[in-house]
Amino acid sequence: MATSHTIFTEDFKTTPYWWEAARPDAPADIKVPGETAVGIVGSGYSGLSAALELARSGVQVTVFDQNEIGWGASSRNGGMLSGEPKFADPDVLAKAFGREQADRIVEDGRATFGNLKEIVERENIQCHLEENGRFVGAHAPSAMRTLEAKARQLERDGAEGFEVIPRDRLHEVTESEYYYGGLLARDGGCLHPALYHRGLVEACERHGVQFCGHTRVTAITREDNAFRMHSERGVTLADEVIVGTNGYTSEVTPWHRRRLIPLGSYIIATEELPEERVESMFRNFCTMSNTQRILFYYRPSSDHRRVVFGGRASFRQTDEHSSSLKLYEYLCEVFPQLRGTRITHGWSGNVAFTFDQLPHMGVHDGMHYCMGCNGSGVQMMTYLGRQIALKILGRTNRPCGFDGLPFATRPFYSGDPSWFLPAIGNWYRFRDRLERLFA
Repeated sequence: MATSHTIFTEDFKTTPYWWEAARPDAPADIKVPGETAVGIVGSGYSGLSAALELARSGVQVTVFDQNEIGWGASSRNGGMLSGEPKFADPDVLAKAFGREQADRIVEDGRATFGNLKEIVERENIQCHLEENGRFVGAHAPSAMRTLEAKARQLERDGAEGFEVIPRDRLHEVTESEYYYGGLLARDGGCLHPALYHRGLVEACERHGVQFCGHTRVTAITREDNAFRMHSERGVTLADEVIVGTNGYTSEVTPWHRRRLIPLGSYIIATEELPEERVESMFRNFCTMSNTQRILFYYRPSSDHRRVVFGGRASFRQTDEHSSSLKLYEYLCEVFPQLRGTRITHGWSGNVAFTFDQLPHMGVHDGMHYCMGCNGSGVQMMTYLGRQIALKILGRTNRPCGFDGLPFATRPFYSGDPSWFLPAIGNWYRFRDRLERLFA
């Protein structure tokens, strides 16, 4: 394995590469309001999307966050987008929820990308939004057969813009020889996640949203038909409350916490490379992921001069140097030509998974919530936040497909998955290696 002094630049940073362009911040002098129409816990994509839609209709909104505004996953993620939701087969969904509900889930899932593009265009958010396609690589022949079956299902469902890429045509997508082919989605893409988040903040501010960063909500209690939001800076009376804490959900809302599995996702960014070299790894500068159970995802940076590579480097708590070393080895498995390239940034953030692998929105104890992005948070949480706002405003034509779905937990699960994740992660990693070994 490469040693640390060979792969890290002298100014290696453990903060997100995206923060070089848009670092989260919060005013130093913060005063919480005594009352607000809607109080939102969490300043990520879901909270900001809900705040923006409400404020555009003249509703008074206050957003609380225990750290800087946008400190969490919304400024740390990979910024990858997809036109097709990563859900189970429609027939599987129909068996679980009924055909009508399953159709709504798929319909809403497919609407998330268009919703995001609409907001970016309407608010003139400069976040390097690109629609350069997305490639899912098959790590083993069995995985390739699964992707081929997926493509046939998409064709039967009337979805367009998907193409199976066999192994002998892999060079059309990437010069990597790691995969056994894959599935190319023409309408996938990416954006700069921190600049997108900043654009949402600025849009919210233009419409009068009040932000309270460095303001941890410590309790939420009912008072007649309103809520008392207790924070370290005082108490705010709110008519409605939205919980959008996702992978950072705490004991303040234990019901939600028991239904989420927070996983650490780790990302590295390489030093600058010639643009043509990056394009040879990502034809047309498309984004990529794979079919492994231990998922990896990667893309060109927004200036097409770096490789940004992320995944599950560890299922135990670890530091950014150690996780970056592991990710570097995975990176060099996919792109051996990058061995010797140094790493300038290595960071992590929490992703919230659910037991049914679906995002959820709804109402519990009178409080609205949307959470459980399952790795598709940029567009999904933007969409669900807006859906909650429309629901509060009474402007929905029909219930959102994710609204009110059974939100399951497991016996004895408290919201801390650290006692079982390492065992499951090692088993999944072993199966991934085994499938490649006997390919």
